[in-house]
Amino acid sequence: MKLILRILVTALLVMAIAYLMKGVIIDEFTTALTVAIVLGLLNFFVKPILVLFTLPVTFFTLGLFLLVINAVIILLCDEFVDGFSVSSFWTAMLFSIILSLSQSLVYQITGDTK
Repeated sequence: MKLILRILVTALLVMAIAYLMKGVIIDEFTTALTVAIVLGLLNFFVKPILVLFTLPVTFFTLGLFLLVINAVIILLCDEFVDGFSVSSFWTAMLFSIILSLSQSLVYQITGDTK
């Protein structure tokens, strides 16, 4: 039940951010649900591999390279999901930062921890 709630919250946040942000397009709510699921799967399977391969760069940038990895994950999601479009790398980076911060805020308010 907690997983379904997290997916719904992420989908709602993706819809809200896409509505407010120029350069991010979501066709409908089912697309946002698909984006939430694909982002979860990419973060679970692909992100650890990217972090492992870029560990020296991440170390030298004091962890800031993780922002680049998050943007790459958003761009990969853009490639996999029809109806979801991100215009550029910088838009993907800003989208990932806003999504992460808003998810953290919502989960703190609701008392849900990872």
